[in-house]
Amino acid sequence: MRYTFLLKLAGALLLVALADLLFWFQLVGSTLGLFALAVLTVLLCIRVEILARWPSRIAAGTALVFALALAVDPGPLALLLFTLAITLAALLPRTMGFDDGRRWALRLIIHGLMSVVGPFRDLMLTGRARRRRPALGLRGKALTLLLPLAGSILFLALFAQANPLIGDALARIELWPDLDALTVVRIVYWALVFTAMWSLLRPSRFALWRAVAPATGEIALPGVTPGSVTLSLLAFNLIFALQNGLDLAFLWSGAALPAGMSFAEYAHRGAYPLIATALLAGLFVLVTLRPGTATAASRPIRLLVTLWTLQNVLLVASTMLRTVDYIQAYSLTELRIAALIWMGLVALGLVLICVRLLRAKSGAWLVNANLLAAGIVLGACCWLDLGAIAAGWNVRHARDVGGTGAALDLCYLHQLGPAALPALVSLEARPLPRELRDRVQWVRSRMMAQLARSQSDWHGWTLQGARRLAAAEAAAAALRLPVRRDEDRECDGRPTPPPPPIASRDDAPVNEAPAIATVAPEAVPPVPPPAPAPARPRPLTARPAR
Repeated sequence: MRYTFLLKLAGALLLVALADLLFWFQLVGSTLGLFALAVLTVLLCIRVEILARWPSRIAAGTALVFALALAVDPGPLALLLFTLAITLAALLPRTMGFDDGRRWALRLIIHGLMSVVGPFRDLMLTGRARRRRPALGLRGKALTLLLPLAGSILFLALFAQANPLIGDALARIELWPDLDALTVVRIVYWALVFTAMWSLLRPSRFALWRAVAPATGEIALPGVTPGSVTLSLLAFNLIFALQNGLDLAFLWSGAALPAGMSFAEYAHRGAYPLIATALLAGLFVLVTLRPGTATAASRPIRLLVTLWTLQNVLLVASTMLRTVDYIQAYSLTELRIAALIWMGLVALGLVLICVRLLRAKSGAWLVNANLLAAGIVLGACCWLDLGAIAAGWNVRHARDVGGTGAALDLCYLHQLGPAALPALVSLEARPLPRELRDRVQWVRSRMMAQLARSQSDWHGWTLQGARRLAAAEAAAAALRLPVRRDEDRECDGRPTPPPPPIASRDDAPVNEAPAIATVAPEAVPPVPPPAPAPARPRPLTARPAR
């Protein structure tokens, strides 16, 4: 047990040193995937029990998939999924397996909270174990070395005062490094990495607490009876039929909208409220029709719930169509792609709620099925370049190149970064107006220069970036695209307007007369004529002689 503890300590310190080498004040590229693979390797080498059972093997294999995704194109989604998978791999050997998603959610929360104090807790437990040993442990060895060390330090201090050579030599020895602000931040960074690695190599047993079992049995809710639920479902079906009927009349058939309302406004206005409506409908079914209750056993209620679920699925499909129409009227973004994916998961969740009711499945089955579907979809998104998909769609459907979409938003393509390079190269190969071609060339040249700079440093190098840069350089050479100078411009490639001149006192025009205030004639009092000047007497002087 002692050597196992020391092996875990050595593994955590090795990962801390590797994290410092790869990430401290460096660009983050495929090095993130390299570090993830190193963490998984150290974990499997030290805790071999992970490979002894199938649940932990599956979690470790899933962590390997997401580590490879981080090595190809690092991103926050792949990092989050890798963290969840490797944490499951670390906790699964001490549990019964994948039992309940709600139970595992609470386990992960407890594990995250206990990881903060994990190293201090294990240090205290190790000290107590050593004190219980009868043999001479580390404390006894330290006490054995205390006397010679203390005596040597005392005699050296006295000799340093008596002999200047010894004193100068000891003064030049830096026993403690100069702790500036950057060093303190670096030590905190080491501590955080060590805490995260230690939580995987030696997880807390408190996180595996099994008292998280979901509540069983029927809970009496006031006002929830088979009669009230039946009336509610009848009313809800009628209201949803009205909304779905309007969507079928205007949205799906393409009929003309009422006067004063644009199609984009109709499509965008109801997207998020309708999704909230579908979520509330699912919550209503979960709360009032739990398996084993009297309401869930009623056949008319089950038929009404099935009809209502189908209407909710149609409502979500209409919401997705609204979003697609809004994208066609404006443009496609990564956030709108994520919204469409989320809407699809909401529709699948509603279908699973109906299946749970009709097949009398447990709540754990419903939670696990939804988590599995979300994990598969999000895992697939780690390998999809959503930025390139959005940029390609916007370039193909831009109004500037004869498409039916909105005007080309070069600022958004600039914001996407290297993911928009293939779309910009294909756009530049088309016949464009001179002003638009100039702006596209500047954005494309700047992206290629930024990507080349990040790829030149091995810390920021990524496999996806290398592919994009090689493809862009090959296409630019084949099409003879020019390389623009990286001058200061706006995000869409327009020249930056010059700053307005700063007015000063010396800049006032010289030939401009000062403004004189005019006053009404009746407001000016009459000016009296000047009095005649008094006659000045001539001085009497003698004439000069001729």
